[in-house]
Amino acid sequence: MTQLPWDQSAASVRFEDLGPVSAFPVVPGRRWGPGWWWSATTGRHVVHGSTAMRTQLMVLDRDPDVTGLSARPVRLLWRDPDGRVRSWVPQLFARYADGTGLLADCPPARRRDRAQRVRMVLEAACARVGWSYRRLEPPPAVLAANLRWLAGYRHPRYQGPPRLRAALADAFAAPRPLADGAASVGDPLQVLQAVYHALWSGRLATRLDEPLHERALICADAERGEGVERRLSNVGGDPGEVEPSGRHTR
Repeated sequence: MTQLPWDQSAASVRFEDLGPVSAFPVVPGRRWGPGWWWSATTGRHVVHGSTAMRTQLMVLDRDPDVTGLSARPVRLLWRDPDGRVRSWVPQLFARYADGTGLLADCPPARRRDRAQRVRMVLEAACARVGWSYRRLEPPPAVLAANLRWLAGYRHPRYQGPPRLRAALADAFAAPRPLADGAASVGDPLQVLQAVYHALWSGRLATRLDEPLHERALICADAERGEGVERRLSNVGGDPGEVEPSGRHTR
């Protein structure tokens, strides 16, 4: 472990390249345990400890502004007004294309009271270095289901050769039902996986807040399409003054 002042740590450490500072527990009798999410953004696996965390990794992995992802890469420590040392390990870190970072949690209901008590500290710490801290709420059920389906085609092996990608752009130059456009390009069994990959990567657009089906309108031009999924809005707050440090793995 390496411990640095928070401002120095945020400026010099590539948290997206670090492993977890603490392991996700395996709880006997629980139906879900720790697992790995393969990131299309980084080409590497990111560990997760719950279905809620896996869902948020999926959402961040599809965000075109995200360039790096990691889980539990840092422990923040600070003193409360009574002088006691407190600490918190955010579940997720995301690096954005502009160099800023996001620390995030997706706590289950039983831990939300505790998470709320440290929220102001983490918001203030992140704001001080130009980052943000968010408590991530689950996406709407239909959006989550559509993203899970498209995520199954996120690997580059599904994108197809350049000629197929060009043909899809031509076929969906104007909004068109998914099945019709795919059939116009070739054998749907071969074309559909490229369509789903293009929807995941953003080269094709559709409404993801409605069920994805064969008559869903697809468009290669996001500005003319029927609307891409709505971005989740940031959760804000009034940060207080803190002097935390960051402890992380090397």
